[in-house]
Amino acid sequence: MPLIGEKKFKYINKPLPRVDGVDKVLGRAKYAADLFFPGMLYGGMLRAGISHGIIINIDTTKAKNIPGVWEVLTHEDFPKTKSWANYMYITNKVRYVGDVVAVVAAETREALEEALKSIKVEYEELPGVYTIEEALKEDAPAIHEHAPDNIFKDSCFPVRKGDVDKGFSECDVIIEREYTTQFIEHAYIEPEACVAVPNPLDGTMTVYSSSQNPYFTRRYIADILQCGVHKVRIIQQTLGGSFGGKEEGVGLISARASLLAKKTGRPVKIVLTREESILESSKRHPFRFRYKIGAAGDGKIKALEAQLVDNIGAYTNQTQYMNFRAAVHAAGVYEIPNVKVDVYGVYTNNVHSGAMRGYSSPQVIFAQEQVMEELAEELGLDPVEFRKINALRTGSITATGQKMVQPVTIHELMDIIMDKTQFTEKRKIYNVETGPKKKGIGMAICFRGCGFGAEAVDAAGATVTALEDGTIIINSGLVENGQGLKTVYSQIVAESLGIPVEKIHFIGVDTHSMPDCGMSVASRGTVMGSQAMKIAAQQLKEILKRTAAEMLSASIEDIELDEGIFYVKNNPEKKVFFSDVCNTQLWTGRQMSVFVWRQPKELNYNHKIGQGDAFPTYSYGCVAAEVEVDTETGYVQILKVVSCHDVGTAVNPGLARGQIYGGIAMGMGFAVMEEVETNKGIVANLNLDSYLIPTALDVPEMEALIFECDDTEGTYGAKSLGEPATEAVGAAIANAIYNATGKRIRNLPANLERVLLGKDLKAGGAN
Repeated sequence: MPLIGEKKFKYINKPLPRVDGVDKVLGRAKYAADLFFPGMLYGGMLRAGISHGIIINIDTTKAKNIPGVWEVLTHEDFPKTKSWANYMYITNKVRYVGDVVAVVAAETREALEEALKSIKVEYEELPGVYTIEEALKEDAPAIHEHAPDNIFKDSCFPVRKGDVDKGFSECDVIIEREYTTQFIEHAYIEPEACVAVPNPLDGTMTVYSSSQNPYFTRRYIADILQCGVHKVRIIQQTLGGSFGGKEEGVGLISARASLLAKKTGRPVKIVLTREESILESSKRHPFRFRYKIGAAGDGKIKALEAQLVDNIGAYTNQTQYMNFRAAVHAAGVYEIPNVKVDVYGVYTNNVHSGAMRGYSSPQVIFAQEQVMEELAEELGLDPVEFRKINALRTGSITATGQKMVQPVTIHELMDIIMDKTQFTEKRKIYNVETGPKKKGIGMAICFRGCGFGAEAVDAAGATVTALEDGTIIINSGLVENGQGLKTVYSQIVAESLGIPVEKIHFIGVDTHSMPDCGMSVASRGTVMGSQAMKIAAQQLKEILKRTAAEMLSASIEDIELDEGIFYVKNNPEKKVFFSDVCNTQLWTGRQMSVFVWRQPKELNYNHKIGQGDAFPTYSYGCVAAEVEVDTETGYVQILKVVSCHDVGTAVNPGLARGQIYGGIAMGMGFAVMEEVETNKGIVANLNLDSYLIPTALDVPEMEALIFECDDTEGTYGAKSLGEPATEAVGAAIANAIYNATGKRIRNLPANLERVLLGKDLKAGGAN
């Protein structure tokens, strides 16, 4: 296995400490809820509490007369009720339990709570739809006028490769299976928060928010205020976790706070309670998977046909992008000559689904890695050998017709995992164990397209600025969500310039200082987003080399920069400090800053048939999980997870391992524990006392293995890891449970009832 450190870099490929770590540990980091401004009011929302209905009457008289209440607004007071992204700022037509029907601004939290409780709303309740099957019935109530059949048309993505009918005719074994997954909550530590600060003199609005995408948030605010985008400034605060959940929700509360701030002329802060956060934020999409797959007697898969339907909930502006990715990856990391896939989403009267770490992959990989093992078993083949027969190799053609020209390393990763875990030997031992507690080991493999690919334009910009003392300020429109972006970007600039990391400062995102670089999602921050940062640093280095050459009376070609010192190649004693060059650069009026905008190469992908190059390159992963199942209670204890990932180049191996450890914990929750429980759209577990996530006492022994290869697409060869770290864990655990019990888990989570009784319970309104 290529080991960390074999690549010859100075500042990257090293586990340097996080540049923002000390502030967070010492409590100096400022979160949006920490901020206070003179004259600040507190804002809050009244939510519907029903899943489908129309407001007949709403009485705010009592609320308006409460001392300290400055503003009470209903749908009649908003300049518009529907946002640019189709979510509702406020509504009189309720589509899910979390819909907002009134907003209030008050001097104190106590007055705010009293006002919200005093608002009286009369509803005409309507019949709702909550499962995929209910939503697709011919006589089902339509949730949105634009989708009379409850199908979100923009979320439909096909993949057509070869001839599946011909492929199935060549098969010796064909199986058909159905799998489902559940609603999952992000459960970040920090609930959503913002403070909107108006400037009555020029009509501008400055908002400090816990936003994963400040530019999205800016668009919501300009939309509700009916003003130019230039009138809105977002200053991102430190995030206490996001994982995809602080996109729509933070935009909506920031818009409501801004409208209240405009009407009152005073700053307005909104901080969601945990209950509100669970209602307002998007959830991981529940899926229903129907797979038909066949293979010849030698184990070679000949055809795959799949229908993937996701439960959108009441609103969406993410499903179309997520379903593109689901379609591309629906056949897994396997070379299959004949593929037919259809993916689409349906509206229901549930909490809405959206971006969450993995962006469809945890669900898709769970289903496909179960069906692969079920097919292997029908063929009488070892599941590992079956995977090796069919797994992609360099030069293989994917389900979307893409030739894999970059290194495909999945076979190497499987070999590493098999050796590291003694996988084959343990399966044999566990298969013959007796007693009420049985152990099992399972594995799963995966690949993931890096960046946006053909999903969206993967462009981004960066600014690198030298100061007169030799320090550097860097800036990007991509944000630090807690994943370590500030540290990684500092290392990349240090590598590109040739100066120590401690001389570099990433100022963070202020929408007035950088253009929109797209969302910090899709694990694109390092692999694609930092390309502009690298190029800008390299260009600045060349600019400064000219001044250094003059100061050293040498040619530019003979100048090198290392450890913050410019020197002449053939005469290292002839040198000048980087800081002195920067000082001269300033006082001679020369360029001190470089801005670069990078747009990646265009991918040739046909969305109508799902054929072409879907992504510039792919990450690969292999995960093995060991479990112990109490067959008398159904309790599953995760004993150990070993996770191996090809990251191309590990810019910071310490952060990479942290991503893998966190991904294992999230994958474990997805597999055996977490579920947003709904009954006719009403959420049962609105706090972390009833919505259970893995704690330090639950997580297993973990081992993170980082594999590197020579990939030419990403920055310094880096590939995606943040989302791949969690996406195959649930599938591996499910396969381990089967190895222990002989009962196949086809509906997640693998809770006590499913494991003990083998019940195919309907999960989270998915079916």
